[in-house]
Amino acid sequence: MMFDSGTDIERIFQALSEQLDALNAGIIEIVVCGGAAMSVLGYVQRTTEDVDVIAFVDKNKDGNQHLTKAKPMKKELLRAAQLVARDFNLKDNWFNSTASSVMDFGLPAGLLERTETRSYGKNLVVHFLTRYDQIHFKLHAAVDSGGKHVDDLLVLKPTVDEVEKAARWSMTHDISDGYKMVLKSFLTQFGYADVADKL
Repeated sequence: MMFDSGTDIERIFQALSEQLDALNAGIIEIVVCGGAAMSVLGYVQRTTEDVDVIAFVDKNKDGNQHLTKAKPMKKELLRAAQLVARDFNLKDNWFNSTASSVMDFGLPAGLLERTETRSYGKNLVVHFLTRYDQIHFKLHAAVDSGGKHVDDLLVLKPTVDEVEKAARWSMTHDISDGYKMVLKSFLTQFGYADVADKL
């Protein structure tokens, strides 16, 4: 099954919350990026086949929120996702933390404060990446992989300033000369030659 809309995804999140409740898992907070987040927030209207989880949102002793990498996935969350996959005929890895590797080299500063937060049932809170941070992630993915990521980036209509910040951030995730060369070529191709010249 593919998710055809943000409504589809939110329906699945509601089911996931119900499974977490049945497992006595407590409240789990996650940060979601990619096509699922863009679809729920209305940035794009396209199908997507999975939900990309970057991080868990936890609280320290002082009650302040902080992010922890979503790999490994919490056991109760993984089990709940498996049950939802069974009930809705989803692929096994419809809910995955592959994208969490982005945390290894750092997230854009202030990311959590910019997320849009929605609660599903009693047990699931989802923080969706909003436009500014999606531009960062999508530029890096577009240069790296092309395809749907290019389309997603163009839909977001980033400003010159946003593209420059995203480009500089992406270069901290791949410091190779090869990546920089492909990045500059990509920016030039899509009308951001002035940004390419600054890198």
